[in-house]
Amino acid sequence: MVSLIPRVVVAAPSSGAGKTTVAVGLMAALRRAGHVVAAFKVGPDYIDPGFHAVATGRPGRNLDPMLSGEELVEPLFAHGSEGADIAVVEGVMGLYDGALGTEGFSSTAHVAKLLKAPVVLVVDASAAGRSVGAVVQGFVAFDTEVRIVGVILNKVGSDRHETEVRAGIAPTGVPVLGVLRRDSRLTVPSRHLGLVPAAEQREQAEQAVEAAAELVHQGVDLAAFVAAARGAVSHAATPWDPTNELAGLEAPSAGSTGLGAGEPARGRRPVVAVASGPVFSFRYTETTELLTAAGADVATFDPLTDMLPEATSALYLGGGFPELHAEALSVNTKLREQVAAEVAAGLPVIAECAGLLYLCRELDGHPMTGVLPATGRMTSRLTLGYRTAIAATTTDFFDEGRRVRGHEFHRTTVDLDADVRPAWHLPTGTEGVAQPHVHASYLHLHWTATPDVAARLVKAARKR
Repeated sequence: MVSLIPRVVVAAPSSGAGKTTVAVGLMAALRRAGHVVAAFKVGPDYIDPGFHAVATGRPGRNLDPMLSGEELVEPLFAHGSEGADIAVVEGVMGLYDGALGTEGFSSTAHVAKLLKAPVVLVVDASAAGRSVGAVVQGFVAFDTEVRIVGVILNKVGSDRHETEVRAGIAPTGVPVLGVLRRDSRLTVPSRHLGLVPAAEQREQAEQAVEAAAELVHQGVDLAAFVAAARGAVSHAATPWDPTNELAGLEAPSAGSTGLGAGEPARGRRPVVAVASGPVFSFRYTETTELLTAAGADVATFDPLTDMLPEATSALYLGGGFPELHAEALSVNTKLREQVAAEVAAGLPVIAECAGLLYLCRELDGHPMTGVLPATGRMTSRLTLGYRTAIAATTTDFFDEGRRVRGHEFHRTTVDLDADVRPAWHLPTGTEGVAQPHVHASYLHLHWTATPDVAARLVKAARKR
């Protein structure tokens, strides 16, 4: 057991208030001031943690009760906070907005209560004056188990505007910890699924983070923010440990003799290739930690320019934006041919979202690997939300009937040939493609809820 470090959840009344700018600016400003900062994002977002990593110099991590389970939120926080002296947790959407129809399950407020963490509310004051006080008072009163300890005003227009807003907030008793003015340097390019990932525009991301840090340095009482974090309820938790999670695991199907997770590998550790770079930047930090704990050597590679790493025995293709790089992916013909040949020879593969598209014959007319009897294309329809899925086909990684929770977020679709075995049964129908050594679908899983998947991928790699 360890005591949870000083911590604050940065939330907002709604999306678009500027909480990412403020959270990233706080992380970077605290790092400037000599703190070692642990950064977290509530929910299944992959893009914001990329900016968190730029700001803190540490991996960005996600806290999602829906995908990992409530019971793992504190352990994952404790694990991700190791070596840090303060943690900033960026919320998602509005403070009390969670999974639809669940009364706030997996919301920012839900995570704040699980962590017993105080909340600082970022309020967009650009179109209001004294009325901001009513907003703050309403959020304070909505759920008294959520402890709002401060407000940061964003997009304030002038000194006179600031005075008026402060006057409205004063009766609530909630202190104003900072006031930020509008700043065009904080504009980060966006596209159909949100901000452009930091991995795609590193220099611009670093400039935006630096600008946010300077804005926070000038406009926020950083000492008061740190004091708020230190005022978090003293609480202890056992850190999540990937080795412990894998120890003694057995496959969930009846009659299994176990996966051998945690046992010493015979001879060389198998190499699991993990797609990385600008196209494949969406994966949870714990995914590679689990693969390493399961006995693999994780080797990252960029499908835009690289070949598979030497001695690759298994392949993980995560998420990203392949639809915006289809031509560039296609140009790397040697890799496409190598992947197709290796999979035909039995290379085990797990592919999520972008990985599914890369395994198709083509994407928007550009040749891909052709591993799957399918074609991918961009659409105007957004598919978004948590999913409860049941494995439709037994593969090396999932047994038929296995129930999981995942998340979808894409504007592409995949047209499958006839007689393709699906990966999942969803409430809306079947989804993805399953072959004995290949599992490809749009569904993103947080492997902390299914650690045996990492062990099974490594076991398949060892067999090869």
